[in-house]
Amino acid sequence: MTRITAKETIVSKPEDHLSQAIQLALDNVQTRKGRPFGAVLVKDGQVVATGVNTVLSSHDPTAHAELQAIREAARAQGSPRLDGHVMYASGHPCPMCLAAMYLAGIRQVCYAYSNEDGEPYGLSTRELYAELAKPLAAQAMQLSYLPLRPAGQEPYEAWRQLNTAPLANS
Repeated sequence: MTRITAKETIVSKPEDHLSQAIQLALDNVQTRKGRPFGAVLVKDGQVVATGVNTVLSSHDPTAHAELQAIREAARAQGSPRLDGHVMYASGHPCPMCLAAMYLAGIRQVCYAYSNEDGEPYGLSTRELYAELAKPLAAQAMQLSYLPLRPAGQEPYEAWRQLNTAPLANS
């Protein structure tokens, strides 16, 4: 990824970022690193991070282009919050990537290829979206709530105490 210095003048259009995401996807396929997906994360007209799908080369089912860009940006900025960023993705984001964007505070996404475009190539997540739209009891994955509470301090209570304790220097 090319880093842009603060002194450079940024003239960018959404189409430029989307074209970059598509080129990343094409390069990813041609170099046989993964599936045809690329992502460009932008804030205030500047490219903050990019990512490509490396599921096949990394054997990591979560190594989607959008998640790779989110991880890179969060590490670089030292924060899990990416409010004000815009995601440009070559393809329609899957539910996992969409959820990650929500969790990170990304509220704008532009994509070039729809689930319908990807369907003939086995690159659609339409069926997964349909599955997740069902009530939990009707979904194929069994999700069980087992309220186990071992003796001692609970993790949620430890989190609350840590995050409500006064700072040492205040």
